[in-house]
Amino acid sequence: MAPKDITEQNEEFEYVGFWPRLGATVIDSVFLSMIVYPLLYTIYGNQYFTDDRFIAGGGHFLVSYVLPAIAIIAFWVYKSATPGKMFIRATIVDAKTFLQPSKGQLIGRYFAYYLSTIPLGLGFLWIIWDPKKQGWHDKLAGTVVVRPVGIKIEKAVFET
Repeated sequence: MAPKDITEQNEEFEYVGFWPRLGATVIDSVFLSMIVYPLLYTIYGNQYFTDDRFIAGGGHFLVSYVLPAIAIIAFWVYKSATPGKMFIRATIVDAKTFLQPSKGQLIGRYFAYYLSTIPLGLGFLWIIWDPKKQGWHDKLAGTVVVRPVGIKIEKAVFET
């Protein structure tokens, strides 16, 4: 598959800021929850939800950590966005070339999410102040999140 050049698709683009990206994350979290919690219930029953252990077992680790990582990275590799980012018409691209990032960049970006949470989510809040709207995970992976200029959520939903 040839890398996609965002500048060929949309001559004008904008960096996507904190609030739209937070909204996309909420959408992704809802979708993942709709898959993860029924699977955990199937494996552990009601007791999973009352268990106070951090990791309830191997199934918990696979379903809660490995499955979401694989799903998110797969969406990034094949669609350059998660469902939440697609909803807001945002795309993850290489910060220098505006081409589709490499698989290595995207895997690194995922694991850099954990660094962005320390301390107190400052790496995600960084998106607010950064001129290119990059969080620490974007900076570490060499990516930016962009979308066509003037796209609002209601336009992204109703356009074909």
